[in-house]
Amino acid sequence: MTAEPTPQNAPPAPPWPPRHGPAHGPGHGPAHGPAHEAALREAEAAEFRRRPLGRRLFAPLATLAGVAAAFAYVGAVDPNEPGHYPVCPLLRFTGLYCPGCGGLRSAHAVAHGDLAGALGANALAVAGYAVCAVLMAVWLVHAVRSTPTRLAARPAVWWALGALTALFAVIRNLPFGSFLAP
Repeated sequence: MTAEPTPQNAPPAPPWPPRHGPAHGPGHGPAHGPAHEAALREAEAAEFRRRPLGRRLFAPLATLAGVAAAFAYVGAVDPNEPGHYPVCPLLRFTGLYCPGCGGLRSAHAVAHGDLAGALGANALAVAGYAVCAVLMAVWLVHAVRSTPTRLAARPAVWWALGALTALFAVIRNLPFGSFLAP
């Protein structure tokens, strides 16, 4: 004869809230499969669609306002005049240009509509501005259409971007790459 579960001999309750994602150490079972992850994404998307338009647009518009304010400040306070911004520590102590050197001058030129000057100051920064502008537009369109924005890059993409940035830094400090120096 087996005893009925009572508070004294009842099995422990499962953890609440339920755990999601990979296994939580030995003995906790396998990670959830792709079907479970897809169901979680769909539930999140459904919750996102229920939000009012103003709430969906808040984050992208606040980010856009911050970026516009930063560009307006750099456009108003000329980085070509000394004393307004700190000097790059790598340039000050080694005489070498980092990948970001000239980025403020590039932003100042973009704010004034001088694309050639912006490219001359830091071509990599101008490419970054363009990529960010496209991503911002995608984020806004997704918010208006009630679809969550998911941008996930594989590690290989991040390694490639790091290698490109390092290559840019090396080439702009060599004599044949002086056209990339600010």
